[in-house]
Amino acid sequence: MANKKEMAPPNVSVSADTEQPIQKCTDHSISNYDENINSFEEMQREMLRQLDPSYLKTVSMAALYDTVFDIQPPLIDGLLQRGTYLFVGSPKVGKSFMMAQIAYYISIGMPLWEYKVRKATVLYFALEDDYPRLQKRLFQMFGAEETGNLYFATECKTVNGGLEEQIRGFMQEHPETGLIIIDTLKRVREAGGADYSYASDYDIVARLKALADSYKVTMLIVHHTRKQKAEDIFDMISGTNGLMGAADGAFVLSKEKRISNNATLDVAGRDQQDMKVHLVRDAERLVWNFEKSETELWKEPPEPLLEKIAATLFSESDRWEGTASELCERLGVDIKPNVLSLRLSINASKLFRDYGIRYQNSRTHNGRKVSLWKETDEAV
Repeated sequence: MANKKEMAPPNVSVSADTEQPIQKCTDHSISNYDENINSFEEMQREMLRQLDPSYLKTVSMAALYDTVFDIQPPLIDGLLQRGTYLFVGSPKVGKSFMMAQIAYYISIGMPLWEYKVRKATVLYFALEDDYPRLQKRLFQMFGAEETGNLYFATECKTVNGGLEEQIRGFMQEHPETGLIIIDTLKRVREAGGADYSYASDYDIVARLKALADSYKVTMLIVHHTRKQKAEDIFDMISGTNGLMGAADGAFVLSKEKRISNNATLDVAGRDQQDMKVHLVRDAERLVWNFEKSETELWKEPPEPLLEKIAATLFSESDRWEGTASELCERLGVDIKPNVLSLRLSINASKLFRDYGIRYQNSRTHNGRKVSLWKETDEAV
């Protein structure tokens, strides 16, 4: 992007590239259903309704079923989903080294351990470091293989003091950003007696999550564990349950002995199964290496309908249009047309990711029209 403001040392082109960059949506509003308004008159009526103080925006179940959502794939398959996550550990356990490793691998699109990575620009708020320390650490970890897609800031404003505007400014210059790391939470929240109230904890994470969601990026918020032990490792997160309640999930990095190079990474989240990853730290390079996982990498179950669509409709043409009833007949499947449309809406992301086929279901004067067309996989 031309005329970028540099927040770190000058850009250098990346040498390793195993993934295409993620196409970033810069629409800052949460997904809405205005696409279901089919005439100018209806749009006018909807706008007037929204001016009414008693207006409550809702969506019907029918409209919900009709909507094809643009679901973003995970940044790291089976490990880091889209959303806002806490990354927690005791002081000096190696959190910042882990953050640097995740940031670097995403910025170059190289697989991390056993997990596929999708390339994206990364903004890393390394607020407990300075640039000389970062330079030394990165060279020790990754050598001379630099990347121009990883940006660092060692200072920023607080959440209440202008951090949101700073992130929005960065996103305008770098709309391809897929990951924002804040290291640490304490550095961006206001000091005060309410620091550890449930409401304050929930609010700080909820505000950061709303910002991340508006740009469809993943956010990792680094935080500390408390000293007291707990039966559930996620209960060791310092502060109240408001932090975990507002986040989409959490990672907890822990060691049995501080001097050990062995650690475990516990993962829990709304959109992924609980898992425990065993890691070993390379004492020379200070990177974390994969040893084993107690939970197998989760994979979506196969959907034969999608394979049938790819094989039947696109052997001779790159586009198909018609009604849902015509699609059922063409595929030779015993499925009700409305059920077929719903299954395609739910699996639209998988259809594009696995087969490069886009799906759209729209209303016309003659009824509902299904559109399926081939497209290169640039957004995944």
